[in-house]
Amino acid sequence: MLGSATAAKSRGELTSYVGRQREGAQVRRLLNEARLITLTGPGGVGKTRLAARVATEVSEQFQDGVVFVGLAEVRDPALLVDMMADRLGLLDQSSKLVSRIVIDHLRTRRLLLVLDNCEHLVDACAEFARVVLAECPDVVLLATSRQSLGVVGEQVLAVPPLAVPDEATPPEDLARFDSVRLFLDRAAGVSRTFQASPENSADLVRLCRQLEGLPLAIELAAVRTRSLSPRQIAERLTRRLALLTSGAARTAPRRQQTLRATVDWSHDLCSPAEQAVWARASVFAGSFDLDAGEHVCGGVGEVLDLIDGLLDKSVLIREEPDGRDDVVRYRMLETLREYGHEKLVESGDADRVARLHRDWFDRLTATADAQWAGPDQIAWAVRLRQDHANLRAALGWSVAEPGEAEVALRMASRLDEYWTLRGSNTEARMWLNRALAATPPDHPDRAFALTRAAGYAFWQFDVDAAGACLAEADTLGAGDETVTAHITHVRGLGALLCGEFAEAAKLSAETTAFFRARGDHRRELHPLFLLAMSTAVTGDLETARRVVERAVALTESTGNAYYHSMSLYGRQCVEVLYGDLDVSIAAGRAGLRACLLIGNRFGRAHHIESLAWAACRQGDHSRAATLFGAAAALWETVGSSPEHPVSLSVPHFWHLESTREALGAARFDDRHAAGRAMSDEDATRYALSERACAAPTTPDGRRGPLTARETEIAELVAAGLTNQEIADRLVIARRTAETHVANILTKLGVHNRSQIAAWVMGRDGEPPR
Repeated sequence: MLGSATAAKSRGELTSYVGRQREGAQVRRLLNEARLITLTGPGGVGKTRLAARVATEVSEQFQDGVVFVGLAEVRDPALLVDMMADRLGLLDQSSKLVSRIVIDHLRTRRLLLVLDNCEHLVDACAEFARVVLAECPDVVLLATSRQSLGVVGEQVLAVPPLAVPDEATPPEDLARFDSVRLFLDRAAGVSRTFQASPENSADLVRLCRQLEGLPLAIELAAVRTRSLSPRQIAERLTRRLALLTSGAARTAPRRQQTLRATVDWSHDLCSPAEQAVWARASVFAGSFDLDAGEHVCGGVGEVLDLIDGLLDKSVLIREEPDGRDDVVRYRMLETLREYGHEKLVESGDADRVARLHRDWFDRLTATADAQWAGPDQIAWAVRLRQDHANLRAALGWSVAEPGEAEVALRMASRLDEYWTLRGSNTEARMWLNRALAATPPDHPDRAFALTRAAGYAFWQFDVDAAGACLAEADTLGAGDETVTAHITHVRGLGALLCGEFAEAAKLSAETTAFFRARGDHRRELHPLFLLAMSTAVTGDLETARRVVERAVALTESTGNAYYHSMSLYGRQCVEVLYGDLDVSIAAGRAGLRACLLIGNRFGRAHHIESLAWAACRQGDHSRAATLFGAAAALWETVGSSPEHPVSLSVPHFWHLESTREALGAARFDDRHAAGRAMSDEDATRYALSERACAAPTTPDGRRGPLTARETEIAELVAAGLTNQEIADRLVIARRTAETHVANILTKLGVHNRSQIAAWVMGRDGEPPR
């Protein structure tokens, strides 16, 4: 009998991983010897899967884990570092360059950074790699590319095709070859009736040799077992390869010809309508949902049925809902997307389809903007993030296409609050500036866009650029009261950021009154917040309280989660500085929960910082120091600091130094380090807790023997969870959970899980929930 194929499947992989034992060992060895390893090879050879599998296997060797950065959807080299920042969980909301935010973060990390699909950004990736190698001594880079990066110190590993058998291989030995194992695994997934046997073993050998061990070609061919035998598949491939190698493409490398023939065959097996959808869907960057697919790919039949057909043929990949919504999305492997786009260009339909794509996302931003300030804001934040790559593609096409920049101007302006929430100040400025540069100087949409660009410039302390934008907006909007109000609003922001608090209060009061009089509560909210902060700093407690309470009431009534978290922060600051500490703490915790809902990490840093101030004023200096440490870690990830804006710098340093003086330097440093070492989740949980002992300490206040993560796992052990259940709860590998439990046993000096539970109950004074 022919040997059966067994394959491993890791968390997050849609299909099982087959073979590559030798190559995996080579990559692991290189990761121990060099800091930049590039896996090279043609499209479809399996570079991405190999890199992802090895990264999973070695993740525990890196203290700060593995970060996987897929670059296929990034089409502009200028956005490379923005993608890096996003995948690293960093925000761009300060005067620092986003590239510097990324490097400063990596400088103190020990992690593996995987850069996938570098070939279309090779120069930008090479420059990034040079800086990382020079400035971040404990970061290791694993890249995949169709060509090497050409960086000094780079180790290049050419990923070979999967091993193929020769004609003399006995049937019982075929499953030793990775190419055969992959074919059998994928065929079993699409055809219940397919069986490998001694009778078809020669055809399997012939087929795998024809496909030259290329994983993508094998996977596409395996789909055909639903309707064809291995012999029929091999015969058809023979004819196609003969045609291809006798034509103009015969000068291409042999393996490229093989993959091309396989993809051509998959294309020819599609109906004309499916072929059209394949070509048109290539215009999407990243993934897309059915509504977008129907708009861009429509006109050739029922798009859902055609998408189903392409899913069956493995041209499209289904992405399951991620829990934040209930919408299935679709994407293509980059090799198949490139093929589809080639067909789209050949059809002469590329410009029309690109315009359809742009128009869809233009309307999407218009709808998002109209509904942003209401109860659907969280859903829109998720939706825009899912389509961020498509928004970039639509903006890029509009800026580059003659006469279309005004659409980019409107889109970028509508996305203003999304850019801010996401922490993408540099990208926002880039799109606004590109669109402004390509738009006629007298275009009516320029004035508002200029005020948006000025706001981002102020946040980055580019005061001259901000002033120039506002001056032009003032000229364009002469006589337009609404434009004047937006200009006044941004000038108020600039005054607050630059420490001119009385001027900020005056300008923000004018703007607030203007928008309130017109019933535009959405536009009233941000200047209202600026007014609250500026009056609080100047000591006008009565006005600050009144303004903050109006902001809280407005955001509660409209369901504006983003500004609700900001208004609660205003209440938190006003009360901690001048009023009721209990009110401040309650506002801080409520605001922190609101930030979690909307994904506002910049706001989380502010709330935790101010909770540290409150703990200091209550005399709970150990808790204050821990919160200061937790906030410091968050400030770093958002690329900012508590000194920005300057309105926060004085209370920050006063409370920080008061805490240090109360505890003494050694004790302060210990608690600060404990807070700084917390994960984002642990820091948030601690800040929301009402007990100081929620931090990993012993009852007498000394730091306990366990880290925050180990304490969390000890509590789960006490609750009766198995190692596998702990792994599932925390989304970690079972082996990682087992390692943590072993470390807990060692640190506590106990021998079983019951004793861990006893320690937890003795520490907290109550059983864990």
